[in-house]
Amino acid sequence: MIVSLAILGAAIAVFGPADTVLKILYMPIRRPGWYVLVGTFNGVALITVAALPFAALAVWALARRRSAAGVTSAWQMSLAEVGIVYGTVPWVWMIMLPGDEAGAVVSLVPLRDLLTMDTGQIVGNLLVFAALGFLAPLRFAALASVPRILALAAGCSVLVEAAQYVLRLDRVSSVDDVLLNTAGAGLAALASRRWWRATA
Repeated sequence: MIVSLAILGAAIAVFGPADTVLKILYMPIRRPGWYVLVGTFNGVALITVAALPFAALAVWALARRRSAAGVTSAWQMSLAEVGIVYGTVPWVWMIMLPGDEAGAVVSLVPLRDLLTMDTGQIVGNLLVFAALGFLAPLRFAALASVPRILALAAGCSVLVEAAQYVLRLDRVSSVDDVLLNTAGAGLAALASRRWWRATA
């Protein structure tokens, strides 16, 4: 019961008012059940919230194993590793879902698409690699540098945009998405910068 309430509370905190979360939970199934869960934004969001207790369990198990082995920063390492995966995979999953464009579209003119994006798209693009930018420098001392995080995020974003085009997902593969993804990781890295010295 406590876990269920925690999941519902996390869903409300992440996705908005309770009625929005309830719509996700009781959305009509017009397609096969597996598609509703893995092929829609609502399904991915629901899976992400439902996976939160398992992510916490993974952090605990990894930290306990490392503590038993005598690792000094076991909890920090475990939290960073699970956080990178948990905070990045759902966003990448969402942007790899089929879109509504007619065929694969490529936009290589910087800032052109940015002018047509709504606030939700901009914020979403900033969050795609934010967990990576925030936690990677805490887990890997070699990445405790803003330029390195920017390079890593830009490389990952280019791979995702290229995959959208190659897989013909009916999405716009845009240089502005790469810029926003990279900027989000860079801003998140700056937010965690005060803890980098402890990692080093």
